[in-house]
Amino acid sequence: MRKMGTALAAGAVALTCVAGAASAEEINVGLCVSWPGYAMLEIAKQKGLAEGYEINTVIFDDPLGGQAALAAGQIDIYECTGDYTPLAIDRGTGVVTVAFANPSFGVDHVILSPGVDVSNIKGKRIGAPQAYIGQLLMGVWLDGENIPLDDVNWVNLLADEAVGPMLSGDLAAAYLYEPWISKVMENLPGSTSAADTSEDWMLKTGIFTDVIYMNGDFIKNHRGAALDMLKARFDAVGWWHDNTDEGNQLMSDYLQWPLADIESVIGTNGKFLDGGIYMYDFDESAKVC
Repeated sequence: MRKMGTALAAGAVALTCVAGAASAEEINVGLCVSWPGYAMLEIAKQKGLAEGYEINTVIFDDPLGGQAALAAGQIDIYECTGDYTPLAIDRGTGVVTVAFANPSFGVDHVILSPGVDVSNIKGKRIGAPQAYIGQLLMGVWLDGENIPLDDVNWVNLLADEAVGPMLSGDLAAAYLYEPWISKVMENLPGSTSAADTSEDWMLKTGIFTDVIYMNGDFIKNHRGAALDMLKARFDAVGWWHDNTDEGNQLMSDYLQWPLADIESVIGTNGKFLDGGIYMYDFDESAKVC
């Protein structure tokens, strides 16, 4: 009888655990590219900061594809760059920017191949990802140099995809961010940085930034979950601030980046890195909003 009672008790505990797991609300999260600043909800998941929720994360490495999935309701939350916000509004996709995550603090650059400058870039191939901060940065730089956008040949490449063509001489210029900037400039003598997002005029535009998007129906129909996810995300930023070394290692393991590359983007002080990004806490994000 004692054994039977023990077995029944164990079964009851198991059923309770199964019921608890089954009741967890699933939240589908998308990252537009593999990037440390977008990994905070993964930290929230791993450190138990989103109890009652099962966070499923997918890395798109396709900014437009992720935006399409968000608009269609295939994902609930999407972390990406803020330059898409005007397009989402103009197209009426129902996508909502709910918070600012961080400004680019100089981590995004326009890199020129050796011998290339504004006097001879016309007609040449440049690499920048469509509908992403890279296309905007490249376009703003060209416009500021009075070079019509149609006077160059655009190639739709993410930063990691542009490294090879830059090193082989197939591109005259490319949008790059760390760690790809260092890899190109260390291995391509004579390459130069023509522009970066730490310049005052770029910071003042407010558009070179990462944001948190949510699907509008998710906000409407699951408002409690939306608020909880926003809280969990900023709680994770706070946890990372207090446990930076562990947090950076967690990002390294999750994103499969070398730890040094994580630190080259997000720093080691739990807040910012000159030439990298500056992580807003909740109050700072609210002020920017």
